[in-house]
Amino acid sequence: MTCTGSVAGTAAPTYSMIKTETQGRVAVVTLDRPKALNALCSELFHEVNDALARFDSDDGIGAVVLTGSERAFAAGADIKEMKDAEFIHNYKTNFLGHWVEQLSRMRKPIIAAVNGYALGGGCELAMMCDIIYAGEKAVFGQPEINLGTIPGAGGTQRLTRAVGKSKAMEMVLTGTVNLTAQEALASGLVSAVHPPEELVAEAIKTAAKIAAKGAVSVQMAKEAVNQAYELSLSSGLHFERRLFQATFATKDQKEGMAAFAEKRKPKFVHE
Repeated sequence: MTCTGSVAGTAAPTYSMIKTETQGRVAVVTLDRPKALNALCSELFHEVNDALARFDSDDGIGAVVLTGSERAFAAGADIKEMKDAEFIHNYKTNFLGHWVEQLSRMRKPIIAAVNGYALGGGCELAMMCDIIYAGEKAVFGQPEINLGTIPGAGGTQRLTRAVGKSKAMEMVLTGTVNLTAQEALASGLVSAVHPPEELVAEAIKTAAKIAAKGAVSVQMAKEAVNQAYELSLSSGLHFERRLFQATFATKDQKEGMAAFAEKRKPKFVHE
């Protein structure tokens, strides 16, 4: 891997809590607060959001991998930062709102490569991504109830959609029932489990496979799948069909189908 020197035509900034790299058309964002087990704080999220926005607007990037260390993807939110916060301040500043802003706007796919702990905000951050790969020792959980509060960045919503009401209730209400990597795989929360030392490489491999497809159709496909959570079946089918029809205005659809008919590998131009 080589550190990216330019994103969207401008020099990449220097970050203090994350690292960014590129490998071909894949960008890798690594949370880098090892002493705090990558505890999530406002500054870290501002850096993540900035990096993701830059990669999202970079035509040379087709997919992103988000990861942490082998010990912890992110062990939760930084409690020291938030313990003295008051309701009025939280409400007026929309506290935690910026945690999801850029991730929810990302057009390009994001793969979370989760090793070690993904607890509280760490579990929520992983679930904000489009695909989750887990290391064999990964642990997923929402322990906020033990701190006198509840998940605030999607833990009650995305987790329920992923694992079902009963398991989500058990995890959120007890704060002590966590999912191992294999349990997360069986429940549908993650797509694959890999040895810890191979996890990021496997995530990059999948991201590279995605990034090699036509960028417009990839982004349309991501948008269509996400709408499955928002629309009724009939509305979702209508939305999907319109995007499918729209792909016929792209150069990559013409190339992809021509290549299939001619029994050759397509050469997508991402237009």
